[in-house]
Amino acid sequence: MSDFEKLKEELKDKLFKAQNSQEVDIIRTEIFGKNGLINLEFKKLGSLSPEDKKKLASEINRAKQELTKLFNDKAEKLVDVEIDEKVKKEKDDVTLPEKEFRLGKIHPVSQVIDEISSIFSEIGFSVEEGPDVESEYYNFTALNTPENHPAKDMHDTFYIDKNMKTLLRTHTSPVQVRTMLNGKPPFKIIAPGRTYRSDSDQTHTPMFHQLEGLHIDENINMGHLKGCLNYFIKEFFEIDKIKMRFRPSHFPFTEPSAEVDIGYKIQNNKIVIGEGDKWLEILGCGMVHPNVLKNSKVDPNKYQGYAFGIGIDRLAMLKYGINDLRSFFECDYRWLNYYGFDPLDVPTNYRGLSK
Repeated sequence: MSDFEKLKEELKDKLFKAQNSQEVDIIRTEIFGKNGLINLEFKKLGSLSPEDKKKLASEINRAKQELTKLFNDKAEKLVDVEIDEKVKKEKDDVTLPEKEFRLGKIHPVSQVIDEISSIFSEIGFSVEEGPDVESEYYNFTALNTPENHPAKDMHDTFYIDKNMKTLLRTHTSPVQVRTMLNGKPPFKIIAPGRTYRSDSDQTHTPMFHQLEGLHIDENINMGHLKGCLNYFIKEFFEIDKIKMRFRPSHFPFTEPSAEVDIGYKIQNNKIVIGEGDKWLEILGCGMVHPNVLKNSKVDPNKYQGYAFGIGIDRLAMLKYGINDLRSFFECDYRWLNYYGFDPLDVPTNYRGLSK
């Protein structure tokens, strides 16, 4: 039995023996928390071969589903028991008006991050993280951004010091450089997180969420990139067919670069993805520039790969019919109650949730 299986069995035993909701909540953190069993196992995927990644990712997802069911069953059972015991001890005045009751919801951004991570983990990607406060070198220079590039302008970037050497990261791409510098190829990672730019309107906010994808190995080409994105888009939008096109573009850190458009149509005032003759830009991508590989201590003569950047908030808007990005961050309970997700449903039906 592997160490992972042993830990899983130990946590199952803990759940079985838990006596109250507080103990169950501690066990939940040990299983699903940032440093819990599931996340720590996912982080191990980055150092494995493609075959081993696929095998381990499947094992982790199966264990996650099993532990989630056990956790939910135990939590519901204890809640019922504790309520019964409380009722026995208390005497309530049934003539009093009902107390206000509110059930929390999972934010659409958190839901979409989990959905995307789950999809990419199934094809061998591991999750990496990086700091929100970043250096100018990792955010721009290491990513082959010219000294006079408009993105470096004060109007676009939130600089923290007068020398413009420390800033709030404008994308999650610095994570790919940090990952390559701290390891050896091959690399197959995604890096979701918060990003910051000086912009605000119906489709832009000063803080938003982005996911960086990176796959570096020998003999990787644009065909692999297209296959990866085709699989992701179909899985995320839960459709069997997708119209997708690569439109030439330019990014300093990729060459060649492309914008990815997907086909859609308007039906009953709603966007229907995968059908129709209209096109919608959804993400940017390309082959990693040799200069980025050199700056990351990776030999561009031996290794190459692709990278892509996805706007998480934008995908949430498209999938769940949200028309104003600013509403994501206004802390309006009524909005969250409508667009949010039941936390007890998320783990057992990880994708394709209905509100």
